[in-house]
Amino acid sequence: MRAAPLLNTAARNVLSSGIAGFLRPGTLCSCPFTRQMAIPGRADHLDRTASNFRQMDIFPARVCGIIDETESVRRLRLEVSHPNFSFRAGQWVDFFIPGMEKVGGFSMCSAPGLLQREGVIELAVKYAKHPPAHWVHTTCTLDSRVDVRVGGDFYFDPTPDDSPVDLLLVAGGVGINPLYSIFLHAADLLRHAHTHTSSQTYTPGYTRLLYSAKNTQDLLFKSTITAVCKEFPEKFSCKFNITQPTGDIEQELQPYTRQGRISEAQLEECVSERTLCFLCGPPPMIEGLSALLRSLGLSEDRIRYEKWW
Repeated sequence: MRAAPLLNTAARNVLSSGIAGFLRPGTLCSCPFTRQMAIPGRADHLDRTASNFRQMDIFPARVCGIIDETESVRRLRLEVSHPNFSFRAGQWVDFFIPGMEKVGGFSMCSAPGLLQREGVIELAVKYAKHPPAHWVHTTCTLDSRVDVRVGGDFYFDPTPDDSPVDLLLVAGGVGINPLYSIFLHAADLLRHAHTHTSSQTYTPGYTRLLYSAKNTQDLLFKSTITAVCKEFPEKFSCKFNITQPTGDIEQELQPYTRQGRISEAQLEECVSERTLCFLCGPPPMIEGLSALLRSLGLSEDRIRYEKWW
């Protein structure tokens, strides 16, 4: 197995343990599957994802930006300069920290286009006592060095030959991370289609985002999400569902916000024969919404999901 140079000890240990990658799957999107975050007494990230696709290589990365998105979520900007590093919108990384045995698993919240333009990826990590997440919030600084390896079967990566689909992205809490990556990728594809008219260009259909959080303060990336919807009003829409509002909703968010959980009526408005749905959030939410989608006529093979808790 070949690895990029300058790996930290944790990454070398994983390579020597025999955990291998898998062949690259199909290009448009994943097969349906379930992935759960750590719960005491259950397997850790590497064990839970052992059957998922993984790239063969582990790459060194440098922390080049840190932003506190909310009181409990920190966004890391990682410079990954190796030319062979790549990922698909919606995938995650194994996150190796020098001197730490536990390996983190964090979805990328940036689009592949950002890597192509600037050589960086972004992760939004919620505070937790789990050692990798705790390190991000308490120890990580600018210029900290880590290693990353891309994996995951939950992604959107269309080719020019694929028929356009209408994306329905449904997020709960920090489950927004991989869906935000897909949302941004769809916007990049649309910008590219507007400036390139060749047959080798994929033109996205309509993209809808339904995003549920306790309050507007917990909504990640809301400014960029609404900006994309304003940039492409005929191609993008979003609705923020707030379940436990703590005060008046900011004026600029009012057109996009409603109180209460994501409803069957909302889903019904979004479903058509061209719909491809990606769900990410707490297991009870995903199980309930996927059942509703099936009852609305969306076939199982057009529902993709990750369960993050």
